[in-house]
Amino acid sequence: MNMKLLIVEDDADFASALSRAMTKRGAEVALAHNALEARKQADLFAPTHAVVDLKLPGESGLKVVEHLASRTPAPAIIVLTGYASITTAVEAVRLGARHYLAKPANADEILAALLRDQPDAGLDVSTEPLTVARLEWEHIQKVLSEQDGNISATARALKMHRRTLQRKLDKNPPKSS
Repeated sequence: MNMKLLIVEDDADFASALSRAMTKRGAEVALAHNALEARKQADLFAPTHAVVDLKLPGESGLKVVEHLASRTPAPAIIVLTGYASITTAVEAVRLGARHYLAKPANADEILAALLRDQPDAGLDVSTEPLTVARLEWEHIQKVLSEQDGNISATARALKMHRRTLQRKLDKNPPKSS
């Protein structure tokens, strides 16, 4: 395998473990822990593939996806997050990500997603409707995306107190069904 993999992940332990696992699988790996480091590494390392965490300190991982996708040639990008929502998945793909994986994902799942060229129409589709809590979470994520990640503007748009919104965002997303 001739893969130059950029891992953009703020969790140093996870980034290190993923780096070791991908190196064992034959990839040359560079690490970045925030958006600024990611841009610098992209310029120095010229990755063919990238794994980008959505939630980074400072700028969103979506900004990193956008930057990486604008490179020539653009690397194959996988967005990895513990805060999965439909809105952010759609936005990540729109900005240039190839796939979107929810944490926890192991090295084999990440590698398979990195190597998969086409979307998979054979994936299972849940027949269960979303829970009310999950619908609320998805709506908040949609409005947050529309407000470019600005929490104050999102709270105003939702007619919600800012601290209430922050508490909701700090919680893990509810289960889909």
